[in-house]
Amino acid sequence: MRPFSFVVEKGPNVSDMHVIIAGGGLGGLALAQGLRQAGITVSVYEKDPAAAFRNQGYRIRINPDGITALRELLTPPAFELFAATSATPGARMATYDHRLDLVHAQELPLVPDLPGGGHLAVNRLTLRQILLSGLDKAVHYGARLTRYDVNPSGTVTAHFADGASATGDVLIGADGVNSAVRKQYLPQAQVVDAGLRLLYGKVPFAVHQAPPELLGLWTTVVGPQRRFLGLAPVRYREPMRQAAARIAPEIELSEDSDYLVCVFGARRELFPCSDEELFAMDGPRLRALTLSQVAGWDPALVEIVSAQDPVTIFPVTVRTSVPTAAGRPTAVTLLGDAIHVMSPAIGVGANTALRDACLLRAQLVQAAGGRSLDVVLRAYEEEMTDYGFDAVRESASRGHSLVGQDPLP
Repeated sequence: MRPFSFVVEKGPNVSDMHVIIAGGGLGGLALAQGLRQAGITVSVYEKDPAAAFRNQGYRIRINPDGITALRELLTPPAFELFAATSATPGARMATYDHRLDLVHAQELPLVPDLPGGGHLAVNRLTLRQILLSGLDKAVHYGARLTRYDVNPSGTVTAHFADGASATGDVLIGADGVNSAVRKQYLPQAQVVDAGLRLLYGKVPFAVHQAPPELLGLWTTVVGPQRRFLGLAPVRYREPMRQAAARIAPEIELSEDSDYLVCVFGARRELFPCSDEELFAMDGPRLRALTLSQVAGWDPALVEIVSAQDPVTIFPVTVRTSVPTAAGRPTAVTLLGDAIHVMSPAIGVGANTALRDACLLRAQLVQAAGGRSLDVVLRAYEEEMTDYGFDAVRESASRGHSLVGQDPLP
């Protein structure tokens, strides 16, 4: 497949390069951190009105790609704090049936020079707070990008819903699955419903202790009609604020306690309600719905679902990108879910976005050193689309075989 690419009409004065990032998710913030360390000015425009405006999920698996990227992008104290606030659940991934008979298990290879051997479980909010550290003046909230213009000089002007605008040398679309940048830059790109609905929730370990065999890096339980539970622990090694005070006092973290993430999923047609009804349900009703879907499963699994904190439960539609061909020639590029959103079947979406950020930072540093901007961005896109769409295909294939995700078109 030919990657999308572009030619910049006229390169900017790279010694004064300014980068605009649309989207303040993990990938966009990681890129901003890396650019800041490299001395490249950056502004991040996030549509949410505040950093903690909405629930963006809980536990994230960070694999060797993600850990390596964060080590490159963060300051040493921030990276040390990331590692200290990460759980180290080992490298075992297992699949059981609904009677808790083991179907398959594997130990992922360890990387000796990485924290946790390259396998960490992090709390999304905690990682987000670390990524926001030091970016107070660079991140602008309540800024929903609606369109952009590529100027005759080669600069890019981003326009926002409130009438404001910002001009820079490069625009990075890191604005997620509903990316406004992608819709203009790659109007032919497709993001499709994968046919699955998920109910995310948390089980506080203070309330319930799951059987130890279910507490590996990730455990999948597949029941009748390929209904499934995904289970993964987050156990902190020291209190959040204590770790921050010890390692990086300038970074403020919210306190948290140990929990088990519990995700129920099924084909959309197996839910006894419409999407509209599902997304209107409160936590207690979502938990009751999940309990009805796992009735008759092993009692240990039913107990886990029963112990979910209803306040933490929310529904998600699983969507996936469709690998796409070349885009239009502009001084714009994409990162993370804005270009290669994927199902969580292999658990690498966040890691792929972090890998994008690390690769793109390295290419932009080359441009700041005098290399042609269009050459470095084209190189980024060629490599990013290769591994990014490979991950999309692998996620879709595993999701289809294991839990009934729709195959890619």
